[in-house]
Amino acid sequence: MWQHVSSAPFDRDLELAVIDDDGPHALVFPCRRILNGWMKAETKERLDVRPTHWREWPGAGKAKSGSQPPRHNSQ
Repeated sequence: MWQHVSSAPFDRDLELAVIDDDGPHALVFPCRRILNGWMKAETKERLDVRPTHWREWPGAGKAKSGSQPPRHNSQ
C-alpha cells in the first residue's frame, strides 16, 4: 500500500512514486531516504527526484505488485 512520502523511513529500501511529464509512475529501482533527499539503494547515487508516495521495495525474488501509484488531481 502506498504511503505519503513524508512518512518514509530512512533505514530500508523503498519503491518511490513520482509525477513527471508522463504522469504518475513508480521508479524501477530501490531507493533510500537520506537527510537531504534520496539515493539509489544499490549505487548510493544521489537522486534529483521529488516523490509523492512510497512503499516497501518488494525484495529479490518477489513479484512486484501491479498496482499503480496514487493519482493526483491537478489544481
